[in-house]
Amino acid sequence: MRPEHIAIIMDGNGRWAKARGLPRVAGHRAGVEALRRTVREVSDLGINWLTVYAFSSENWSRPKAEVGELMGLLKMFIRRDLAELHKNGVRVRVIGERAGLAPDIAALLHEAEALTALNTQMNLVIAFNYGGRDEIVRAARRIAEDAQAGRLDPAAVDQARFAAYLDTESIPDPDLVVRTSGEERLSNFLLWQAAYAELVFVECYWPEFDRAELMRVLDIYALRDRRFGGLAARDAS
Repeated sequence: MRPEHIAIIMDGNGRWAKARGLPRVAGHRAGVEALRRTVREVSDLGINWLTVYAFSSENWSRPKAEVGELMGLLKMFIRRDLAELHKNGVRVRVIGERAGLAPDIAALLHEAEALTALNTQMNLVIAFNYGGRDEIVRAARRIAEDAQAGRLDPAAVDQARFAAYLDTESIPDPDLVVRTSGEERLSNFLLWQAAYAELVFVECYWPEFDRAELMRVLDIYALRDRRFGGLAARDAS
């Protein structure tokens, strides 16, 4: 059994670089290469959805030079890879807060989504300026605004209606969340959506993540007994 949707916390670029006596920027550049590899591998395996934690809402607190480098890598990834992603039938979606982004970044994100909107081979979701708590708060605010304006009956708000206000509306919840670098926490990633996801934490740094590591993660997932809060078949008898 393979997941329909994999979400990845791409962690460890800086530590990968430090272990090699390289500047952090070298780790981020190697991380972009790992992302390219992973998108190709996931697509080749027929997995429909891949979500990657590219830049969190907390990452703005990093040194200004590092943030600038990360923005440059995002621009480079979209400009260099967008045509290939489009050619290969990959649809790009972006989740996260758009308000306040630099105009050139916002335009690039819009371009990536607009160009690939009709593609059906695979879905690549980029979590940019994203935080799970922020997403939930923004959704709650919009629900309150709609209720106040008379567009929504508060009594009609159930889990499905609430989820429709999230950035991930129409995106299936992840079956599998992977974090590299040995850290074992979600770090504000897909807090609502990952409620019943299988979590796999791997020791390798993100730049080292390759097909062999991906297949190992999928093997671990295949052995998991997904119960979604209920009983496994063997326990229910």
